[in-house]
Amino acid sequence: MKCTVEETPGPATCALQSRRPAGPPRCPERSGSVPPTDNAMEMEGPQRGVCEEADRPGDEGTDGQENSPSDTPSTMPADPPVVRRSKPLSINNNRFKGEESQTTSVPSIPNPFPELCSPSHSPILIGSPMGNGTSPASGTHVVKVFGEDGRSRSLWVPAGATARDVCHLLVQRAHCADQENWALIELHPSLGLERCLEDHETVVEVQATWPLEGDSKLLFRKNFAKYEFFKKPMLFFPEDMISDCADVNKGMTSSELIQNLLNSGSCPEIQGHLQIKEPGRKAWKRVCFFLRKSGFYCSTKGSSKEPRHLQYVADLEELNIYSVIGGRKLYSASTDYTFCIKPCRNRTRSQDMKLLCANSEQTRTCWTTAFRLFKYGQQLQYNFQQSVSTRSQESTLHHSAKRCVSEASLVAMDFSGKAGGRVIENAREAQSAEREEGQAWRKKTSLRYSLPNSCPSSRSALIHRAQPWFHGGLSRREAQGLIEEQGLVDGMFLIRESQQHAKCFVLSLCYKLKTKHYLIIPCEEDGRKYYTMDDGVTLFIDLLQLVEFHQINRGILPVCLKHHCVRVAL
Repeated sequence: MKCTVEETPGPATCALQSRRPAGPPRCPERSGSVPPTDNAMEMEGPQRGVCEEADRPGDEGTDGQENSPSDTPSTMPADPPVVRRSKPLSINNNRFKGEESQTTSVPSIPNPFPELCSPSHSPILIGSPMGNGTSPASGTHVVKVFGEDGRSRSLWVPAGATARDVCHLLVQRAHCADQENWALIELHPSLGLERCLEDHETVVEVQATWPLEGDSKLLFRKNFAKYEFFKKPMLFFPEDMISDCADVNKGMTSSELIQNLLNSGSCPEIQGHLQIKEPGRKAWKRVCFFLRKSGFYCSTKGSSKEPRHLQYVADLEELNIYSVIGGRKLYSASTDYTFCIKPCRNRTRSQDMKLLCANSEQTRTCWTTAFRLFKYGQQLQYNFQQSVSTRSQESTLHHSAKRCVSEASLVAMDFSGKAGGRVIENAREAQSAEREEGQAWRKKTSLRYSLPNSCPSSRSALIHRAQPWFHGGLSRREAQGLIEEQGLVDGMFLIRESQQHAKCFVLSLCYKLKTKHYLIIPCEEDGRKYYTMDDGVTLFIDLLQLVEFHQINRGILPVCLKHHCVRVAL
């Protein structure tokens, strides 16, 4: 069959030549004229398809007759032909079922900025839609840690991350100058409770015991007293609180019992009077308590140790011990040395706590340290050894790191000759050099003042403000609290401005679990400004020189300056 299209000024017509006697059907009309060139192909497709539809059995027509524009309408259907147009193709999701194993030829490009995507996949944002604190990776959790400046940092950590691991990660993120003596502190502000997490404790498990809608949080700060009892056990365990409850250790002294406790893990008996707050009452009652490996007991009749008079209080494996902040205000305690014990597997509630009050800081420290040793045993010894080994490795790898040098390893040097320094081996000559150095200290000038057009008075007034041991206008009570928070260790210090004396400073120093304060007075001699703590006997051109001198010389202080209180912003 052949189909021809004639282009006329009127409607388009088509003539069919067929072997059948039927006449050619008339093609449907199109409004308007068709241009001869541009739409030739466009007209040919639809017209040909419609005309071929007429060549089916049952169509009627007259062969050889040509219709004019004035002829009657064709016998074709009146509906216009469907014009094929491009339409959007909907993709059925079912077609991809079962095809997950098929890989595409186009390689996948990783997103270089994943933190800019949805908040649920962001490792930076803590307020993600996933309220359970679980990251997209299985087995990881979010841990939010606060610094002493009130700011916080959120970290994704594995489910089994320990307090040591989190501290190490925070030291790297905060770019801390040293990596020693950092700790995570569990804090419950509404209850006034805090405790230092042990290095082996799992952080996620600790967070699981917190109230769902509470203000509990983790703090990142220094704690120099975490393992100090291994170095000076007699300072933490008074002899009157140590007794022996085992027949095999009869006749041993208190110092021998303590060394046996630290070395072999055998536990002596810790005893003493404490005040306990009765549940549901504001009154405190004085009771004699006994701490043994088997548990925590109290005597119902004075200080009697007879089994019929001993009452079981709690099991050490199920307890955590906390220090109480503001015990006088919150719980009407008689002293500031309050601590409490509570179940470690239940959520922190006030009705589950047993509040205890000691009569001194040494007594409270003895009880809290004994609880730790009796509960964890050799694990604390292992943590201490691991901390010492890590410190030695870091000092070996990084020569610029601070090293713990004992005073016995210092030697006297003589730099008066031109050939360089020499070691003074004679003891009398070393003592003489020490006296001469002390007398000539006040006459020395620092090299930092040798620059031209320098003003020593203005430099000495500002140089201490950039030092980490200077804490500005800190009050006396705040200074004591800061030293207690970072550990009551001999030699811990800070310098602050005096609130009672203008243009004066105060050196706050810890010694034997107590904080002492020394006034630093400015004075003038020969037109130059100095600082002194001993009424002008020893003069220092600035506070930095004062600190450097007392780090190697005690002077009027009971102990040399060793650790300075520092605050780190996360």
